[in-house]
Amino acid sequence: MPLVPYDPFHHLETMRRDFHRFFTTDFPSLFRADEMMPRIDMHETANEYVVSCDLPGLERKEDVHIDVQNNMLTISGTIQRHHDVREEQMHRRERFFGRFQRSITLPADAATENIRATYKNGVLDIHIPKTTTGTKKRVDIEFH
Repeated sequence: MPLVPYDPFHHLETMRRDFHRFFTTDFPSLFRADEMMPRIDMHETANEYVVSCDLPGLERKEDVHIDVQNNMLTISGTIQRHHDVREEQMHRRERFFGRFQRSITLPADAATENIRATYKNGVLDIHIPKTTTGTKKRVDIEFH
């Protein structure tokens, strides 16, 4: 039996992940233990939104997919580990491999037509330009 360090917050993280899956994806995926939800940071600059997603271990461009539909950004794919270690020889397994998926809602002024993405050093960066037509406008009120 392999020894695993005790993490007192493991159950809270699992609960948070389950709640997130319940409210952002379809109901059956709530019970899928074989799918990872990668961590995402999102910030904005003057001209664009930048979504950064940690995906260490991707080997090919075809292993990751970025889809945008109804202002929802979905990052999905598969991380494959190729090794010749038999199960009975494994002492510790903490690195993830298998399917992953993460969806987030984009801000209303995100221009989804000209998205570009780069992958470097295990981080996927997605650059989403802002629309220029969504500028703030003051409406004049007519008093009678």
